[in-house]
Amino acid sequence: MRFSSAQAFAMLESDDLIGLGMEADAVRRRLHPGNVITYQIDRNINYTNFCTEYCSFCAFYRPAGSPEGYVQPLESIFQKIDETLALGGTGILMQGGLHPSLKMDYYVNLLTRIRERYPTLHLHCFSAPEILNIADLCGMTVRDVIARLMGAGLDSIPGAGAEILDDEVRHRIARLKCSTEEWISVHRTAHELGLRTTATMMFGVGETLQQRVNHLERIRQLQEETGGFTAFIPWFFQRGNTSLGRFVKEEATAVDYLKTLAVSRIYLDNILNVQASWLTPGHKICQVALRFGGNDMGSILIEENVVNAAGCKNTSSEEDLRRLISDAGFRPIKRDTLYRTYFLN
Repeated sequence: MRFSSAQAFAMLESDDLIGLGMEADAVRRRLHPGNVITYQIDRNINYTNFCTEYCSFCAFYRPAGSPEGYVQPLESIFQKIDETLALGGTGILMQGGLHPSLKMDYYVNLLTRIRERYPTLHLHCFSAPEILNIADLCGMTVRDVIARLMGAGLDSIPGAGAEILDDEVRHRIARLKCSTEEWISVHRTAHELGLRTTATMMFGVGETLQQRVNHLERIRQLQEETGGFTAFIPWFFQRGNTSLGRFVKEEATAVDYLKTLAVSRIYLDNILNVQASWLTPGHKICQVALRFGGNDMGSILIEENVVNAAGCKNTSSEEDLRRLISDAGFRPIKRDTLYRTYFLN
């Protein structure tokens, strides 16, 4: 029997943490038999930190004209990719701020040059807000923007920019950012064009439990319609150096994270993979999360700048992730961006 949104809300309210974990773990075991936990080697590359959105939860962006702003030169991006490949990486996650003047030619050239030099590298790039920004600057439809980017080498789209898919929350924490419907529309269009994407949720920004459920419901509905999401990735807000951090009264706790992860695994019954994060909760909580529905530990994150700017300094190597997975009682298996696990080692 499928869980309703009312049941999801009741689970988030529940004090039965162990019961929730057991329920989510049963779902994980059914969907992922064989006692396997996956991980990836890739790199986050931020091609620019200029942004016009001024999100209150972000400590990474710089306004147009800031002396601390940058657009990465191609040679710098190539060097980062070379370092990634040397560590056994198979892809990059490339995204940036919403630059006020970079237009389609820039993005097509960027992807084309990378594809020419690294023909097998998986390019997981450009969040929904970035795609909407390109469409707005160039007077193009979202469908045409995505099609052009695919033609230049784009392989999949990350789920960033979702935060909480509830417009009351979005207006409060990032009033210039795209609406819930706009975020959903970008991912729907990508799926219709044959492009896989991920879905994310950043919680702990003062939203209600019902608003978290609203977010999960929108993700489940779109997956029911298109089947295009490869994974769901929840994490909690990091308040350091952010303007929002001064107003959010209660930080998300480890218990809150584990409950939200477990409910996500139980409720999102049509999404195969749910990622347990080590970046914001830390390594030990991430190990526990593998018994609360997580079947994947994400990437070693060779480079991470956005959450780091908000004061989160956790790091991991491939050796770290394999040890954490093994010590938690699982078999570590390397995967690629689309969760294909043909790197058996």
